[in-house]
Amino acid sequence: MVTSTDPRQPGGHVADSHDLIRVHGARENNLKDVSVELPKRRLTVFTGVSGSGKSSLVFDTVAAESQRLINETYSAFLQGFMPTLARPEVDVLEGLTTAITVDQQRMGSDPRSTVGTATDANAMLRILFSRLGKPYFGPPGAFSFNVASVSASGGFTVDRGADKTRTEKVTFSRTGGMCVRCEGRGTVTDIDLTQLYDDSKSLNEDPFTIPTYTGGGWVVRVITESGFFDPDKPIREYTKKERHDFLYREPTKVKIGGANLTYEGLIPKLQKSMLSKDRESMQPHIRAFVDRAVTFTTCPECDGTRLTEGARSSKIGGISIADACAMEIRDLAEWVRGLDEPSVAPLLTALQHSLDSFVEIGLGYLSLNRPSGTLSGGEAQRVKMIRHLGSSLTDVTYVFDEPTIGLHPHDIQRMNGLLLRLRDKGNTVLVVEHKPETIAIADHVVDLGPGAGTEGGTVCYEGTVEGLRASGTITGRHLDDRASLKDTVRKPTGALEIRGATANNLRNVDVDIPLGVLTVVTGVAGSGKSSLLHGSIPADQGVVSVDQAPIRGSRRSNPATYTGLLEPIRKAFAKANGVKPALFSANSEGACPTCNGAGVVFTDLGMMAGVSTTCEDCGGKRFDGSVLEYRFGGRDISEVLGMSVTEAEQFFREGEARLPAAHEIVRRMADVGLGYLTLGQPLTTLSGGERQRLKLATHMGDKGGVYVLDEPTTGLHLADVEQLLGLLDRLVDSGKSVIVIEHHQAVMAHADWIIDLGPGAGHDGGRIVFEGTPAELVAARSTLTGEHLAEYVGA
Repeated sequence: MVTSTDPRQPGGHVADSHDLIRVHGARENNLKDVSVELPKRRLTVFTGVSGSGKSSLVFDTVAAESQRLINETYSAFLQGFMPTLARPEVDVLEGLTTAITVDQQRMGSDPRSTVGTATDANAMLRILFSRLGKPYFGPPGAFSFNVASVSASGGFTVDRGADKTRTEKVTFSRTGGMCVRCEGRGTVTDIDLTQLYDDSKSLNEDPFTIPTYTGGGWVVRVITESGFFDPDKPIREYTKKERHDFLYREPTKVKIGGANLTYEGLIPKLQKSMLSKDRESMQPHIRAFVDRAVTFTTCPECDGTRLTEGARSSKIGGISIADACAMEIRDLAEWVRGLDEPSVAPLLTALQHSLDSFVEIGLGYLSLNRPSGTLSGGEAQRVKMIRHLGSSLTDVTYVFDEPTIGLHPHDIQRMNGLLLRLRDKGNTVLVVEHKPETIAIADHVVDLGPGAGTEGGTVCYEGTVEGLRASGTITGRHLDDRASLKDTVRKPTGALEIRGATANNLRNVDVDIPLGVLTVVTGVAGSGKSSLLHGSIPADQGVVSVDQAPIRGSRRSNPATYTGLLEPIRKAFAKANGVKPALFSANSEGACPTCNGAGVVFTDLGMMAGVSTTCEDCGGKRFDGSVLEYRFGGRDISEVLGMSVTEAEQFFREGEARLPAAHEIVRRMADVGLGYLTLGQPLTTLSGGERQRLKLATHMGDKGGVYVLDEPTTGLHLADVEQLLGLLDRLVDSGKSVIVIEHHQAVMAHADWIIDLGPGAGHDGGRIVFEGTPAELVAARSTLTGEHLAEYVGA
């Protein structure tokens, strides 16, 4: 036998020398020629302030290149159907293994997507009921609320050549489980017609109260000039046929002003144009209209189960598939464990393993019929982890993006155990994380910084956790930070009363939330915190809610457009130069004609990654050259959008560029720690923590006396938490009431009042287990939160 040896290690096999992932000269986003060596089959944690370049290094460089190289192993034909990935800006990447990315991206918010359909659990349950359900109802598709029942019959002609033809008759039928009334959504929409139009007016009197349905627009002209109605007749006086045509008529071709157009009833038109869209992607005024005009009620025919009566009537031991999907997953796992059917033994084993994985990862309180769009970022990430827990693959690189988000300190220990288990199977585990509890278990730490944005992008430290503590970096200095309990707490000025709250798992909860103070609502994941605040506070209380819904935005969106800052800036430029505001928008008349305001020119290379080059005409400034001649405060529009938030705050504060409306917005952005961002930076380049804080800054301008914040420390570095606490204090001291859903012990210790839910998750939670000051919670140590908070403050 001939053996190959490594010259660097006498007697060692050359294959054993590939024990590092080497990154040299990484320049993605804000990375400044970063070079690191990451040990394989170890747990490496990447730390640093939000925006320091962690995700750029881990996701946009290491994971992205691994995925690109795997895609290149497929044929050119197959690559045409895959997403095209460009090679990251990096000089050398060596030692890569197959990367599996488990990120925080929310799961699809389609109403037919549930926890069960997003995993393999529903598919296995459908097979189980198709085999064992009594009475027999049909194949697996008959138990799916995404499959409609279809039947058809007809004939087709077969041409056999030489004038030989034959007509064959066929019939086709398919049994599906979709409820006909709600089309598998579980809810039906009820539209309040009074919010659509004023029926005392005629079409000529501009009766519509729907956004974009303005008097002279084409949408209204099609209705008014369709010929189906008298345009001078009040809508309330329409005949039964006219009313049906007005609200529900099928699409019909009509001729208006010499153009062929389509007329359609108001209700189906609205359902296609507005109601079928994801709520979070709507413009604010459209979303406000939908919230006002549409109510969602449980489907009366399927009682919210989404399934036909036939699918619900087939049962195993008295349990239907609808009952099984409504159970908490830990209860469903016990039910499946009790089934003894040798004929489906492999299926039961696989289903049992999948359900047990949910419980093991701390999601046993969910049910399979829970809409996937309602999961928090942390829950969605853990659902994605489930398929990897029992995998037999080894030597894989698992990449996690803050897996402890949304986890109570009690649950973080369990997550740490899962990460170590993946490592111990021989995998490389890369974790972007801020929590000291997870940083502490790392074999290797890479700390990026020293600051964020342009001030970050370099490696400040690489080595062990002990070395990080002694390194003197921002992370090292704050790693052992411990907040102390406040000596005095504020006195409430009133109370927000919640009575008989029963949303989701809440058990008839009565609670008085104090006003005029900082209140923290805490408890283990799934204990009912969000149900209490988002689902039980009356809508008329003047509450400003900042939830975890992600900010959506293209590369044309930036902090200036998202916060509304660009509007006063455009008007100020227009007024100072005597021209139209539209000239100062890169998405409107002022755009560079060559790149259409994108700043770059894209070249599509088919199956290969497209190439983007800086526009030669505008030099990446996005505006037409003539627009850049107009100035305000001595700067052109591209120079203003190139300012950092800190610069802009000073620019708009005083002098000839004084602009109070713009100054107020940039001041709020600086308050939440985004002073380093540039006003025109594309939203697609912002990290998760930066987007969360940008959203918070926007909502701080809303008028309302009560702020409800859902885990505002998400994505925040240990050093940034102190700044957030200062912001919360300023809000309270200005007369606002701040209620925070939070697990971070530093926020709990800083609170004036704590409401702890539990004691467990799902049906083991939903109760108030403690109300009082943080000092009283630490002294009592009567709950899991109390024990962890006492340990944190060193009591």
